[in-house]
Amino acid sequence: MNEPEIIINGVSVNTGCAMTIRVAIESFAADLYENGLGDDAHGKRMVKSYMDRIEEIRAEIYRKWPK
Repeated sequence: MNEPEIIINGVSVNTGCAMTIRVAIESFAADLYENGLGDDAHGKRMVKSYMDRIEEIRAEIYRKWPK
């Protein structure tokens, strides 16, 4: 399976960097799911916002991968 093409400041990162970014995003998502960012309203809003963005990123990362 090929890693997604990730471009930072106009430069396409190599496969190892793309894999590291993908794994970091998934690790962050897992941490948010497990630990959240506090039980107050602000923490819950932040988790929702981060997870919404992560879902947008996932849609692009996994769009071309076989299911």
